[in-house]
Amino acid sequence: MSLIGSVHSNAARRRQARAILLAAGGAAWLVAWPALAQQGLRGEVAEDVVNRDLLNRPKLVGRRSPLDPPISAEARAQAAEAARAGYVPISQGAVPDEDAETPEETGTLFPAARTEDDTFSESAPADAARAAPGKARRAAEEKAANARSAAKPAVVDEEDQTTGTVRQASVDSDDEERNKRIETDNARTEAIEGLDTKAEENPYAPIGLRLGTFNVLPTLETGVTWTSNANYSTTPKAAFLSETTLRLNAVSDWSRHSAIINAFGTYRRTISGEEVNDPSAGIDATFNLDIKEDLRGTARLGYALKRESADSPVVLPVTVSRPLSQTLTGSLGIEKDVGKFRFAVTGDVERIAYGDAELGGGGVLSQRERNATLFTGTLRAGYEISPAITPFAEIELGRRVYDVKIDSNGYARSADRLAARIGTELSLGEKLQGELSAGWINESFDDALLNDISGLSANAELNWSPERGTTVGLNASTTVEGSTTAGESGSLLYSGNLTLAREIRANLTLNTSVGAAFRDYAGSSDNDLTFNAEAGLTWWLNRYAGLTGRYRYEQLTSSLPNRDTTTNSVYLGLKLQR
Repeated sequence: MSLIGSVHSNAARRRQARAILLAAGGAAWLVAWPALAQQGLRGEVAEDVVNRDLLNRPKLVGRRSPLDPPISAEARAQAAEAARAGYVPISQGAVPDEDAETPEETGTLFPAARTEDDTFSESAPADAARAAPGKARRAAEEKAANARSAAKPAVVDEEDQTTGTVRQASVDSDDEERNKRIETDNARTEAIEGLDTKAEENPYAPIGLRLGTFNVLPTLETGVTWTSNANYSTTPKAAFLSETTLRLNAVSDWSRHSAIINAFGTYRRTISGEEVNDPSAGIDATFNLDIKEDLRGTARLGYALKRESADSPVVLPVTVSRPLSQTLTGSLGIEKDVGKFRFAVTGDVERIAYGDAELGGGGVLSQRERNATLFTGTLRAGYEISPAITPFAEIELGRRVYDVKIDSNGYARSADRLAARIGTELSLGEKLQGELSAGWINESFDDALLNDISGLSANAELNWSPERGTTVGLNASTTVEGSTTAGESGSLLYSGNLTLAREIRANLTLNTSVGAAFRDYAGSSDNDLTFNAEAGLTWWLNRYAGLTGRYRYEQLTSSLPNRDTTTNSVYLGLKLQR
């Protein structure tokens, strides 16, 4: 019994050990099987993907888990037939019907939507690769990846859509040294005459000389004049005269402020005929100071030397030559802008001095009693209606002081001046510049025996350019003239001059002028009327030299006896400029 019992106990222990080994092997298989199932996957797999794969993976014939129940021969035959005809699920309900609701609609945990990147999607070409074990699976995955790449459409530039292939660049296309064209070392140089140069607007315009910060334009004109009345006498006598004129125009080139200086000198002397010695010279300088944006200053200085005009209101004996007169002028003004209002204050000084007149039989006649100095101050206020038009009103106060308080006839000729004017300033760029004014002027003498000089005051200074190459100028002024004749106060002289300069051609210039003057004697009905006209042409041979000629007509008609004169003059000469 003990032997039989011992044998039974050994058998029981062997059965227990076999059961334990089977249980341990099953447990190890259950633990290792999920890890083996992950072979061939790349990276981590989400839990929802694993669950979806487990639920949707079809049963493959011939692959069984040790835990699966045995399959009957009839089921095996059906599975083999389904594999040949196409996939058919072994169990009913393994895949949902096409018209079944999606997991999103049914609210189930596992979504049914599959994307192209879904590893376990049935539509992925790599499903067969996932089912293949080991190296076969990896080979199948690579083949599926190549198939997907080939199935994607090639990216073609929009400009190259006319062809299915893209042309590849040559191997040496990036070799800049090889593809760069070498320039010739002995290239032909273009001739100087063939260079593209900018055409000059006026090829005959003066270049000028650079003196410091000024650009100076010098002009020298010399020639011969024939005149029918050399001394503007009531008994005309002709003469040939040599005439030379030098003119200088200087314009500053400053970043701030500006200055303009004009000077001239003319000398006329007899070659044959009536004796004439007639020098004249003058200089005028203007300085514009930009103190502030709305504050400006202006200073002027001028000097003029000339022989007294033949139509002077002071009548001298016939045997006496006309004396030389010197005029010195100075002006200082300041302008202030307040919004659209314009205010200006100007002070002027004018000094006139006469030389002695030479007597025909010898000796001189002093003109010292005629020397005088005029001091004036002007206050102007204007309003800018537009940048082109600025109306203004001004008032002028002044005092004329004679060097000799009581002249040889016993008259005190010093006088006080009062004038008022209204006018407008015009500024239309290069087309029109200047101003016009009109008003009343009065000078009352210290001597009550002398009548006041009063009358209309008219002034104008306009420059108009209707088109390029054409300039029209208008100048008008009112001047109070004194006198040393016994019982006479003086006169008002109204003068005006209209000029026209026209470039007919680049090297041909026309200059014309028409002028008139009216003298009204104070305290009487006597008057003088002067008319003059001039026309001239300049033909430029080159930029520096030209031929010039002009004709001038002058006529004086007076209500006083022995004053009417008529003069014709012709000039021909050479004009030089720089």
